[in-house]
Amino acid sequence: MKNPHDIILRPVLTEASYDGIANKDYTFEVALKANKTEIKIALERIFGVKIGSIATQNRKGKTYRTRNGIGKRKDVKRAIVTVREGTIDIFGDQA
Repeated sequence: MKNPHDIILRPVLTEASYDGIANKDYTFEVALKANKTEIKIALERIFGVKIGSIATQNRKGKTYRTRNGIGKRKDVKRAIVTVREGTIDIFGDQA
């Protein structure tokens, strides 16, 4: 069994992802080879919530030119998760 923290890498904190939090939609960056079942199990173990649906996006890294040649940003996989029961505190315990 894989460690859930190897599957869920970090939350995505953008303006678009903040809009989804009101509808219980959370966005996470996940491992490139993770499937929806692994993502669901990992989130339920880490946050103790029930997951309703998951949508994934495979985003190719941008290629750019530099003075020394061609570079490339890393490929990223995102998961947009709808929570059925409970809430996810992506900001941690801030006092």
